[in-house]
Amino acid sequence: MTRNGKLRKTPFNSRHQPYGLDKKAGRTGEKTVLIFDLGGVTFDVSLLTIEEGIFEVKATAGDTHLGGEDFDNRLVNHFVNEFKRKQKKDITGNARALRRLRTACERTKRTLSSTTQTTIEVDSLFEELCMDLFLKCMGPVEKCLRDAKIDKSRVDDVVLVGGSTRIPKVQQLLQDFFNGKELCKSINPDEAVAYGAAVQTAILTGEGDQKVQDLLLLDVAH
Repeated sequence: MTRNGKLRKTPFNSRHQPYGLDKKAGRTGEKTVLIFDLGGVTFDVSLLTIEEGIFEVKATAGDTHLGGEDFDNRLVNHFVNEFKRKQKKDITGNARALRRLRTACERTKRTLSSTTQTTIEVDSLFEELCMDLFLKCMGPVEKCLRDAKIDKSRVDDVVLVGGSTRIPKVQQLLQDFFNGKELCKSINPDEAVAYGAAVQTAILTGEGDQKVQDLLLLDVAH
């Protein structure tokens, strides 16, 4: 708590709290964890160590202009151009048509991200349209490791947070980068923010059960 009673801000995002509680039991020694947080509008990477309930952030990186909406925009723009090419009509001036198209594109993206079997042609098209954005996600991961002076081989766990991490190609690129390491998907991306915020509030206010109170957050060194 600060002197005026407000919660202390830390670079360690509240989305990441559930991982600490979930993994604490039965694990000893220091663990190095990379949090890959790809949401709807922003992208954040955090590298931290966890030992005996102490979370210490070693480095952070990210892109405030990269997220799921960018993937949606690629799909929308593609189909606008396809409609113009085939029907000789431009729907960019029709707000209602664009809303319906965006809704359909968002639904398509979610379907491609949640099912193991889908139309190969559509899946391939989505990856082709967004591949440069997917590859762009790897830059902050490399920067985070470089700033922390930690080799990727020393990372014990890679934790996925944020709805856009459900995209298979994003997971594949990340897994390939870490030489086939199994990714931690135990956090529900849609529930992580609310649950983590509640845990962090309990820590900073001194309320909550002993499991929560045993955790300590340390700010990243500047």
